[in-house]
Amino acid sequence: MQAVIGLAVAWFVLLTACAAPTTEPVTKLPTLATAPTRAPGTAPVQPEIATGYTPKADVVTHTFAVAAANPLATQAGFDILKAGGSAVDAAIAVQMVLGLVEPQSSGLGGGAFLLHSAARRNGPAQVQAFDGRETAPAAATEDLMLNAEGKPLAFHDAVVGGRAVGTPGVLRMLAQAHAQHGQVAWARLFAPAIALATQGFPISPRLYAQLKADAFLRLDPTARAYFYQPDGEPHPIGHLLRNPELAAVLQRIAVEGVSAFYSGEVAQALVRKVQQHPTNPGRLSLSDMANYQAKERTPLCFDYAALAQAYRVCGFPPPGSGAIAMGQILGLLQHTSASWMPSPSETADSTPDPRWLDVYAQASRLAFADRAQYVADPDFVSAPGGDWQSLLAPRYLRERAKLIQATAPSHVTPGVPVPGERSGFARMAEQPEYGTSHISIVDAQGNALAMTTTIEDAFGARQMVKGFLLNNELTDFSFAPRDAQGNAVANRVQPNKRPRSSMSPTLVFDKATGQLVMSVGSPGGAMIIHFTAKTLYGVLNWGLTPQQAIDLPNFGTVGGPMVLEEKRFAPATLAALRERGHEVREQALTSGLQAVRQQTKHGQTVWVSGTDPRREGEVMGE
Repeated sequence: MQAVIGLAVAWFVLLTACAAPTTEPVTKLPTLATAPTRAPGTAPVQPEIATGYTPKADVVTHTFAVAAANPLATQAGFDILKAGGSAVDAAIAVQMVLGLVEPQSSGLGGGAFLLHSAARRNGPAQVQAFDGRETAPAAATEDLMLNAEGKPLAFHDAVVGGRAVGTPGVLRMLAQAHAQHGQVAWARLFAPAIALATQGFPISPRLYAQLKADAFLRLDPTARAYFYQPDGEPHPIGHLLRNPELAAVLQRIAVEGVSAFYSGEVAQALVRKVQQHPTNPGRLSLSDMANYQAKERTPLCFDYAALAQAYRVCGFPPPGSGAIAMGQILGLLQHTSASWMPSPSETADSTPDPRWLDVYAQASRLAFADRAQYVADPDFVSAPGGDWQSLLAPRYLRERAKLIQATAPSHVTPGVPVPGERSGFARMAEQPEYGTSHISIVDAQGNALAMTTTIEDAFGARQMVKGFLLNNELTDFSFAPRDAQGNAVANRVQPNKRPRSSMSPTLVFDKATGQLVMSVGSPGGAMIIHFTAKTLYGVLNWGLTPQQAIDLPNFGTVGGPMVLEEKRFAPATLAALRERGHEVREQALTSGLQAVRQQTKHGQTVWVSGTDPRREGEVMGE
């Protein structure tokens, strides 16, 4: 344990030398009634504030690699891999530490998608999708996110409290994956997080900045007592934060299994916190906790060709929306002149060519229109034609690509992937989406995973119980369940339903051999789709290393303006996009990308990994 604490202190010293918070002090706490909301057509609000940019380099390893959003979490995963653990073993250790040291993004009170690849000696890898998405309570009704007048609540009116808390799924999902792919004893995987929670970890610059900026976390007495000083200011950077309550919960889960979380004292405390919130109670019950089941789904895969190489790209199926959206965007671009446009290495400012950004934005709007129309929990909503691949069919994408014009149209509509079959659902309106952290791991046996994990908004529902924060995942449902004509939205609230997610854990394979090429993913709300697609395109089409692709400036649209990462694009690029009919906005786009790629160097197979300079992530391996 002393070694773990020593590492924490050493990491803190290094990190504070490289990064500093860039936020303004919060001088007044808004009431829920004054919480900001997103108007249709505005730029997407980012789940976490920007806290600086620390240049990073590709990390080359020969046996295994782990990339995660915090060095202490990466170290936990490294130690498990070094001891002979599997990728799943390492992911469990990483997740437990992330929930402690990066509580704004994920933890026991949230959910996750895990995409796993099991290496085979003679044949393609076996790919599995483990769904640990939160579910709506059995008592939830479709008007859950409406006010007394039947209008959608302001975002934070829904978030803060118990109303938006879904049944947490990450633990059941990890246990399911561990039962199939674990090599190290379950209890051992919790030791790093228990040690750090017991003896303390130094508050990082990023966590401090998030605490400083957040307007709602202080409203919860338990969270205020843990994160803040008596005057309401966060504990300072470097303060050794101890969490004995979480250590006790983790110890019980380590010994007793996940039943220690989903029933008994922990579940009772969690449900009580949700149901007894003084102003915004929720409907989560003990039976919701006891009955939660993680699911194994069929991965959603599509073929993709770039630089004379054929790939098989696999992502998460619905309720995940990222794989479909990325598959559509990349597929649409193949029917345009995008492949012949200059790569960033050939442009004057080393950023994507504005002509390429134009067709990318138009392809994105087409994909997001389909997303808003069709994608929801497949246990409640059928795919067009009974198959989600209908949205990725070459014929369909070829026809949709004809809508990409010299001047960007001001409005796009969903397509009809199955001729003659029109959806009876209403299109979901734009609304904020938040959250998450991402983990990419390859173990010594060649097994790999991409896991994106979340409590949704930064610090979730701002409700702390037993040392961890609760999610606000139900705000990923459509607040408005029906349109003006009474047609239902596919992604509306329903009992036991899983909200649609933008989380996009992705694994890429060589199509000919079936061997793993890359693991990648990111946090970032709906912009996750663009952060991940950018990295895929950068590596596969432009021949960049993972770190070079991650470092590229971020961009994208979720149906409204084309948003460009602030101070990263030349004025001429903005002007050229506006000339092509785009509304352009600049803002911080705080991705948290992690990527691990297999390459052959000097006749030897190596792993080349990168992590996002916009956050505190680190890659380790050997």
